[in-house]
Amino acid sequence: MDELTILEAQEKMSSGELTARQLAELFLGRIETLDKKVNAIIELNPDALEIASSLDRERAQGKVRSPLHGIPILLKDNIDTRDKMQTTSGSLALEEHIAPRDAFIVKQLRKAGAVIFGKTNLSEWANFRGKHSVSGWSSRGGLTRNPYALDRSACGSSSGSAAAVAANFASAAVGTETDGSVICPAQTNGIVGIKPTLGLLSRSGIIPIAHSQDTAGPMARTVADAATLLGAMTGVDGRDPATKSGAKRRLSDYTKFLDKDGLKGARIGVARNMVGTDKRIIAIFEACLDAMKQLGAVIVDPANVPNFDKFSKTEIDVLHYEFKADLNKYLAGSNARLKTMAEIIKFNEENRARVMPYFGQEHMLAAQEKGGLRDKKYREALAKNRLLTRRNGIDAAMKKYKLDAMVVPSGGPAWMIDLANGDAINWDMESTSPAAVAGYPHITVPAGYIFGLPVGISFFAKAWQEPTLIKLAYAFEQATKIRKPPKFLRAAKL
Repeated sequence: MDELTILEAQEKMSSGELTARQLAELFLGRIETLDKKVNAIIELNPDALEIASSLDRERAQGKVRSPLHGIPILLKDNIDTRDKMQTTSGSLALEEHIAPRDAFIVKQLRKAGAVIFGKTNLSEWANFRGKHSVSGWSSRGGLTRNPYALDRSACGSSSGSAAAVAANFASAAVGTETDGSVICPAQTNGIVGIKPTLGLLSRSGIIPIAHSQDTAGPMARTVADAATLLGAMTGVDGRDPATKSGAKRRLSDYTKFLDKDGLKGARIGVARNMVGTDKRIIAIFEACLDAMKQLGAVIVDPANVPNFDKFSKTEIDVLHYEFKADLNKYLAGSNARLKTMAEIIKFNEENRARVMPYFGQEHMLAAQEKGGLRDKKYREALAKNRLLTRRNGIDAAMKKYKLDAMVVPSGGPAWMIDLANGDAINWDMESTSPAAVAGYPHITVPAGYIFGLPVGISFFAKAWQEPTLIKLAYAFEQATKIRKPPKFLRAAKL
């Protein structure tokens, strides 16, 4: 059952070869055997098997809700579920918090017939608590490891979602991203990740960092599975005004863009100024470009993104302002016993030995010192970010070179886990920030391996171009078939 796709699972359930309950049991058995090595799952849904059985009964009566009917889906532990599972963002400060309602995207998944299978571990507070954080570590969940080499990082903050999907613990998972938190763990764990346009998916019921950049996103072993999961979660949500902006642009089915010939005639720009200098990464990237040329793509090289490195300080300023405002709003409407960021900070200090044994809470402290969202400094920083990443950034490059999309390496091989010093990322390249800050879509697909450690290639474009990116990524994936399942090695074979 390893590497079973959503379509293959549906075919087996339709033929009677497999039931939703059996599928869930197979994944549970795999988790029982292998998650002790990876530690990707923070909590399993105790009702998952009964939910699967009820969906089997519906199928027996001729009702199949969608391609996700009976499919086990994992959720990052910052996504609300109104059931027996907690939603804590990996923090002991929110331990035992049962959300008052499902997040909108969870409501959509349940409607589609997905089995909400469990919650995945993450970098605590979505990697926005301390400046020297350890990706994949949380005070509630412990440390998630990379299934390709267990001494290596799973990146973050959607660490558990990516590692679980790579390890075949569920059919797919949902992560979240503010800047890199879907793309980095997806590429580092050798899977597909989609960071959608801001507002394509509702953020209501998701523990926030910043509303100007936050979004959920699908994480899967194939582009087809990621596209299937993406479409199931879309919809206009009155609790998230951003979803109204794309009401006429969003779709409920992105699988119709799965075209093996999707690269033929496409103009792909190489953001050469974002590639970096690592010869190993560049060699893999060049091989990917050659593959796209053979598939009929027109490669425009260079097609540099202007100002891609000119907004790092203002991005952090915006995140701090919005983190305070957005987290306080979330906590005030939650069932959590702590209702403000100030109370979270106090809890962390009072429980330092359990909560902060490896790194502190500098981001929370900086956010707490910020004023409100009417502050001139905040408004100017937000305007600068949007100008540099949109009109004077991605938009400018795509217009100048008449592009359908842009490509760049997604990242490098996973780094060694270092609890004493925090993340030791040594890539001198950029892939996530321009699209993340702009609120534009971004997809990563497996591109190759360095000492057995996965690296990915990224496609990104202007707002609402998910159909184009899915088409391009699918054509590349189907022609190259690069993904290999992990072997759970104790260490990378250097």
